[in-house]
Amino acid sequence: MIEKTLDIAAANGAIETFVCYPERDGPHPAVLFLMDAPGIREELHDMARRLATVGYYVLLPNLYYRAGRDTKYGPDVLTHGSEEHQRMRAVRTKMTIPPVMDDISSLIAHADRQTEVKKGPVGVHGYCMSGPYALAAAARFPDRIAAAASFYGTWLVSDAIESPHLTLGKARGELYISCAEHDELAPLPMVEELKALFEKSGAVGELEVHPGVHHGFAFPQRWCYDKPAAERHWERLIALYRRNLG
Repeated sequence: MIEKTLDIAAANGAIETFVCYPERDGPHPAVLFLMDAPGIREELHDMARRLATVGYYVLLPNLYYRAGRDTKYGPDVLTHGSEEHQRMRAVRTKMTIPPVMDDISSLIAHADRQTEVKKGPVGVHGYCMSGPYALAAAARFPDRIAAAASFYGTWLVSDAIESPHLTLGKARGELYISCAEHDELAPLPMVEELKALFEKSGAVGELEVHPGVHHGFAFPQRWCYDKPAAERHWERLIALYRRNLG
């Protein structure tokens, strides 16, 4: 396995990005792995490595890069009221979809320049806050993104003018939307509304609700980690990329 951390040039600075890919049998299709709200950590590096072992060039960008290099947080980042949680929220609450689309454009351009990357379509998947980013990217770059997945994406239906539910029909790639039965950030009534909108949009893909699990179920170090559901998440994601990227 080859892995490195790169500074990828973008309009607003350099995106610190963890990159990993197989040592042999390249070039490999590129996939963008978009982080959840707690930010870049070793847990996400390990998930990127797992995906790379099955044949992908994985880019895991620090989407908080505009706020500086210290946007990595300690283990109590999910403890409400903690100093690390407050520090993260000060950055997270400023995040919107349009600048992230600019970042994705820069990441795709970088991938296109790499000899280790197979020419052609790319994939993108996001967790938590990045679920909307992944779906929005599929609509924004329909000629490049052939597969996009959202795992327990937050507020996929909202009043925001850039809410991803408004642009589902613009995506030409296959979409996979994974939701948890228990999720305050994507409650079941919202999920049902999204499912109806998804079916009406004509988008290709699937929305799946995983019973009995909570927001964050795929993260091995999260209190709510559910191994069967997490393995199902890997099965769905890898199959999505196999069908559309090779």
